[in-house]
Amino acid sequence: MDMERSQLSGGSLQISTEVLVKIARLAALEVSGIARVEAEPKPLPKANLQRPVTVVMKDGIAEITIRLYVKYDCAVRTACAKVQENIKNTIQNMTGITVSKVNIVVVGLGDEAETEE
Repeated sequence: MDMERSQLSGGSLQISTEVLVKIARLAALEVSGIARVEAEPKPLPKANLQRPVTVVMKDGIAEITIRLYVKYDCAVRTACAKVQENIKNTIQNMTGITVSKVNIVVVGLGDEAETEE
């Protein structure tokens, strides 16, 4: 678990990349047209399972990749642009960490009522 460290006037602050993952996931789900955030459906070899959200930190700047399902009836490009903007703004406002990129991988069409077994 990586940590992003910064200095505050009264001490220091450490933010885990897992916190950034959670913020990104919740920010994506706030956008209309997003069904769910998860990796590709049921891969055969579990060793190849990709995480639905990854955060790479370089020199205090975050690059985020998120895999998600969009609703069938939404405009995919518009929804994805809103997801990028919402993730970037939410992380920067909540943590002060600069986000350089938000990469989106649309892995399928779905409905939020679907659940993984």
